[in-house]
Amino acid sequence: MGWQSGGVIARSDAEELDRADPLAHWRDEFVIPDDDVVYLDGNSLGRTPKRTVEALHRLVEEQWAGDLIESWWEHGWLDLALTVGDELAPLLGAASGEVAVHESTTVSIFQQVNVAIDLLDRPHDHRPVIAVDAADFPTDRYVAEGIARLRGGEIRPGLDDLTGVDVVLRSLVDYRTAEVADLHGETERARGHGAVTVWDLSHAAGVLELDLPAAGVELAVGCSYKFLNGGPGAPAFVFVSRQVQDRVVQPIWGWFAQSDQFAMERPFAPRAGMGRMLNGTPPVLGLTAAREGVRLTVEAGIDAVAEKARRLTGFGLELADQFGLETATPRDPARRGGHVAVRHPEARRLHDQLTARRVVVDRRDPDILRLGMSPLTTRFTDVFDATVALADCAAS
Repeated sequence: MGWQSGGVIARSDAEELDRADPLAHWRDEFVIPDDDVVYLDGNSLGRTPKRTVEALHRLVEEQWAGDLIESWWEHGWLDLALTVGDELAPLLGAASGEVAVHESTTVSIFQQVNVAIDLLDRPHDHRPVIAVDAADFPTDRYVAEGIARLRGGEIRPGLDDLTGVDVVLRSLVDYRTAEVADLHGETERARGHGAVTVWDLSHAAGVLELDLPAAGVELAVGCSYKFLNGGPGAPAFVFVSRQVQDRVVQPIWGWFAQSDQFAMERPFAPRAGMGRMLNGTPPVLGLTAAREGVRLTVEAGIDAVAEKARRLTGFGLELADQFGLETATPRDPARRGGHVAVRHPEARRLHDQLTARRVVVDRRDPDILRLGMSPLTTRFTDVFDATVALADCAAS
């Protein structure tokens, strides 16, 4: 291709890349009612797997409607949070029994930060210090602030100085720029200061190769509705290393975490292993949807998915350069996630104009447009068409 030798990138180059794409056929696994819509927002909400539609039909029409309450036993609903967790575990480099999928991301972060504080076994009257980047995703900051309020602690707004910090809460992938933090190095830096790190993998799971145990990670959390295509509001996952599970005391006690769940009158005694991270009745509909999205990524192979993500984002960065668009995303493929952030002072106007052209991207005020590239559904021609449309709008 001419552009690889320094020539101008043409749409035919994107078409050739799509023809050679070993993951191209996975797009057929998704419901895409209008092929002309350019959808580059899978980093916010992934597309709908066809298998999810079929699985939900079976769940509602056969299991719920047909088998009713017996479905908890007949169809494995009772253990679904842990079963889906085991299916997701390989995408995190985790082992069976180290992941549960059951709650919202917000509740899961609340659980994990409290777990981290208690793992440190500080004196009862200790006032915990939680470090969180002042520019991290709002939910992470809000949850940290709420926990500090409840536990009489304080927030350290920044990650440079970890002296005196108890818990570090941070995202592996910056939701604005797609910059990837040093998972192993930053976990070890925090540990060197006596702090436990809770990693938010919401923009990393399903698009990056991860090996949490090898990086020394003890606690992590992430959503399933972005690159894992789990559906709107799909339940989040929590990872707890086997090395600390027996010391975990999570803050939200419920009957699904009870060691003898159906012995109703007994005092609470937590289950062994990941079961102690559960609380109330799991969201069976949401778990069923999340499970199908997870299975697709596992089947496609996270190595191949991550490689395509690097190629898509690299292609997007080259196009941004060609059309004179400013980007905030790292050029090093090992340091970026699954989206390209274009910075423009009139991001709101551009977003509205792109939407009118049926090009769907995400906006982060005040000046960032995020072009999300979900490897199982995004084509190189999508990236080309979106970038051309964006450059055209910016020039008008």
